Amino acid sequence: MFRSVSRRILVSLTACAALVGGGAAAFGAVGGDDTEPPPRAATVAPGTTAELPPPPIIEPPRRFVGVHWRRSRALGLPYAGRLVHGVRLPPEGRDFFTWDPVRKRTPNRWWRRYGHDRLVRTLLRVLREVRSENLGAPRVGVGDISRPRGGDFGPRFGSIGHASHQNGLDVDVYYPRSDGRERRAEAVSQIDFELARQLLHGFVRAGARYVFVGPATGLGGRRSVVETLAHHDDHMHVRLRARPDGR
Repeated sequence: MFRSVSRRILVSLTACAALVGGGAAAFGAVGGDDTEPPPRAATVAPGTTAELPPPPIIEPPRRFVGVHWRRSRALGLPYAGRLVHGVRLPPEGRDFFTWDPVRKRTPNRWWRRYGHDRLVRTLLRVLREVRSENLGAPRVGVGDISRPRGGDFGPRFGSIGHASHQNGLDVDVYYPRSDGRERRAEAVSQIDFELARQLLHGFVRAGARYVFVGPATGLGGRRSVVETLAHHDDHMHVRLRARPDGR
């Protein structure tokens, strides 16, 4: 009888453990606020094999704030592409801070800060040059670049999302504020237009394919490069030229 009772207790404990484990797994699947949203389930055509999803990218400790440089590749188009071996921009640096356009605060989340190495180098060089020519100028805000492996960056990732930003060659740069505050300009009247013009011309000189600016800003430049675009009255959208080999 003692063995029978013990056996029933063991079975009960095993069932409870399974229930607890299942509950923990369910809670773990939700993830924290700083985890990248899970990709949508892929639709597999009959007779084909589903590709296994890539392993997750783990955010390193905060003390590692430098750039880990590596050769990147931009594949496909800005609005239908992906990024290979992307380089992550740190949450902040001497010449910049990052801004989360969804949470409306700094810094931007880690998985929104990946770009092609050529884009990140160009970005840091232009920001450094503009600030070195304007002593005491505030740091420049940098918004979304691409996700770690590029691809869709649409509305499911927050707010209105991006139609492009898919291959690591696009970056949003916020216009400096005339009051020097490190946040986005909530109105055109808050923009430091002289610094904004210098940034715009700096990216054009650096070889940008396009720089999109807001229609209410009055900013302009080389017609084949600088274009006005809705929803860009608080930031400029810089896009580098793609290369045939993706480098």
